[in-house]
This record gives sequence, C-alpha cells and structure tokens, in this order.
Amino acid sequence: MTDAPDLYNSIDRYIDELFAVEDEHLKAALKACRSAGLPEIQVSPGQGKLIYLLAKIVGARRILELGTLGGYSTIWLARALPADGRLVTLESETKHAEVARANLTRAGLIDRVQIVIGPALQTLPQVVDGAEPFDLVFIDADKVNYPSYFAYIMRCVRPGALILADNVIRKGKVLAPRDNDPSSGATRAFNAMIAADQRLEAIILQQVGVKGHDGLAIARVK
Repeated sequence: MTDAPDLYNSIDRYIDELFAVEDEHLKAALKACRSAGLPEIQVSPGQGKLIYLLAKIVGARRILELGTLGGYSTIWLARALPADGRLVTLESETKHAEVARANLTRAGLIDRVQIVIGPALQTLPQVVDGAEPFDLVFIDADKVNYPSYFAYIMRCVRPGALILADNVIRKGKVLAPRDNDPSSGATRAFNAMIAADQRLEAIILQQVGVKGHDGLAIARVK
C-alpha cells in the first residue's frame, strides 16, 4: 500500500491534471520566481483553482490580497475578476513586488491589479480607509500579524464577502503552539477570532498534499 504522504501527493497531482492545469503564464510565473530566488511558498495549482472558484462564486469585483510574493496566486485571483474588476495586493518586499509585476504584465492582467509595497500593517490603513468595500480578501502573508490584519479587514468587507486565510493549520502545530513558534500561536488566535465573531460564518478546510499539511480558513460575512 502507498505511504500516506506519497498517496496525498499523487492525488494532488491527479486533481491538478484534471482541474488545475497550469498554462504558459502560470508556468512562466513560477520559473521567474525560482530564477529570482523567491521562496517557494506560493499556493499549489489546486489551491489556486480553489481561490479562483471561490472568487467566481461570490461574484467578486474587488479583491484584496495580503502577501503577493511573485504574483502566482494574484494571477489566479485576477483571472476571476470581470474586465472592470480590481485587485489590490500588498507586498512588503520590493524585490517580490517587481517579480510579481513582471509576471502579471506577461499574463496580461496588470491593468486590473494594484501592487502596494510596504509592511501590510502600514499600508492597510491607506487601502481600507474610505475605500469601496471588497468582495473577497485573501490573507497569505506573515502569520504573526493575522490577528491584527483581521481587525482592518472587517472594516472593508461587504455583507456576503468572503475572507480566506491560508496556512492556518501549520502541520497541526496550532493544537499546542510552542513559545518559540509565534506564527502558530498567532494563527491559533486568528482561528479563534473568526470562530467567535458573530459577524461571520466560518470553517477551516484541512489540506494535505504537495504543499504538506495545512489548512485554509473560509469565512463569510453575514
């Protein structure tokens, strides 16, 4: 019998080959990220297709992304937008933002994407204050600030909007975070926050496969 990790990876590849085949622009984006030495922590093809579908299902016209990296997930999300849609993506690292801009330009999507450079806790106020509400928010940035991001996000989403947060299981470390693992502790706190918030209906989708063992939080604003 196939060992579980090998089986999970094989099933992930099976799903991707059926439902999330990468086209030339997605492949080029990954190649550019590797060439630039960016960490390979982007979503998998299947995860990209999932957030794309969720954006489509909610009818998103305005999307906010926290954590651009090289723009791989940004491409998936931007493709879910209508022609007049808008995606604002926040990235703390200038180098990452430059790679993402090139990838989005190559994919023909840069006209509907605004890349904001700087630490998200510094740039979020200017993005949120007075802005038209967002239909979907995807959080995939530094985990220690997830609870702080949440407070800002709830100020800029409409009823019926979706809030997605990646990496919220962390190989099970959220069950008993260690003092030397602030990311798992903050993620556990974030999970508790969205579970207790009466403005939301939420769940965590546990995920295993090519990206290891983690999870995606999915919350709907009532």
